[in-house]
Amino acid sequence: MTLLFASTTAACLVVLATVAIRIDAESRRSSLDHEAGSRAVGLSRAVWFDAGVLHLEPLREDELAQGAQVLAVLQAAPGESPSVRNVVPARSALPGQDRLDQVWRKVLDEQDTVLLSAPSSNGGRLRWAAAPVWDDDRIGAAVLAGTELARSERDQEVLVRWLALGCTALVCCATAVGHLLSGRAMRPALRGLGQQEQFLAEAAHELRTPLATLRLVVERGGSSDEALRLVDRLSRLVTGLLARARMEAGAQRAELVPLRLDQLVETTVEELPDHGRVTVRSEPVVVPGDPDLLAQAVRNLVENAQRHGSPAGSPVEVTVTPGLVMVRDHGAGVSPADRERVFARGVTGGPATALGTGTGLAIVRWVAELHHGTVHLTDAPGGGLIAELRLPTDPAYAASSSSSHEGSGTVGA
Repeated sequence: MTLLFASTTAACLVVLATVAIRIDAESRRSSLDHEAGSRAVGLSRAVWFDAGVLHLEPLREDELAQGAQVLAVLQAAPGESPSVRNVVPARSALPGQDRLDQVWRKVLDEQDTVLLSAPSSNGGRLRWAAAPVWDDDRIGAAVLAGTELARSERDQEVLVRWLALGCTALVCCATAVGHLLSGRAMRPALRGLGQQEQFLAEAAHELRTPLATLRLVVERGGSSDEALRLVDRLSRLVTGLLARARMEAGAQRAELVPLRLDQLVETTVEELPDHGRVTVRSEPVVVPGDPDLLAQAVRNLVENAQRHGSPAGSPVEVTVTPGLVMVRDHGAGVSPADRERVFARGVTGGPATALGTGTGLAIVRWVAELHHGTVHLTDAPGGGLIAELRLPTDPAYAASSSSSHEGSGTVGA
């Protein structure tokens, strides 16, 4: 895209520069023609014939004659070649005799001022104007005025050089701007590709655990109810992952509905394969949210606490209060310097990382931000780590939910 932008700009500038050079050349030639023609016509009116005799005395005092670069008078009898008179500055500044004969014939044919380019005998390039001088009813002489082309050509060369430098600078600037613009234009596409790769990684992360559990249940001949429960969980996971992919791609907007956060947490914990060592204490809480995504976030927090944050057999405590879900483990904890890093996508950690790292916690942060909430880690009293998922509550539903839910729920041992 940068190359295309630069080449298109360069082509346009070349066309514009070519047009400018041609217009400048035509303007300079027109200016030279006007200067030479005006001088020749003015001087042709200053001289005259008297009884066949050409009087050139006025040329000695005329300002036009004094300012001429090259000046001469051609005079000829009918049917003869012209002779040269009153040459300024020297005869070598005039064209050769053949070209002078051609100029004379052209003046006789057109009977008006003629303009042409012709080299002088010494090699100089000049623009000539020849104006007729009338002797009664015939042309008896012509005033020939010349203007050098060298100065005009030098000025045009300077213009061409400046145009070349300016166009080169503009092409360089256009290339830089094109690179920035193309980078900005390509960035969303690259970001989209990155999001798709992240989605695939997170999908694999989310589906690996229930698939492994389902395999074990089938291999050991477990109950059909347990297998169906795992299949239902897989279905919900797939639905949540697809919904997330559509939302990140902009094809779907999140629809947050009022839901009972305490009941959602209890149900989510019950579906975990190893929920026997997870204790849930909850209060009736209503929050606006997406049930599948919030369940996925809670599941990731609890599974990370079981996998990385607790010694074998140690309990995991989940507490639900208005606008807050806390998951506590009894592991070694996470250093303060790493508590933000563990939520980054693609970060992996060892057993010493209390809640683990990878795509699971990155999904939790994404869900929290989607619900206008936050997630962070704090030290637990007496050791361990607490993961706090804060969500805005829905005050309109708080009263009704409180009356319909008495006490607190406890799930697990």
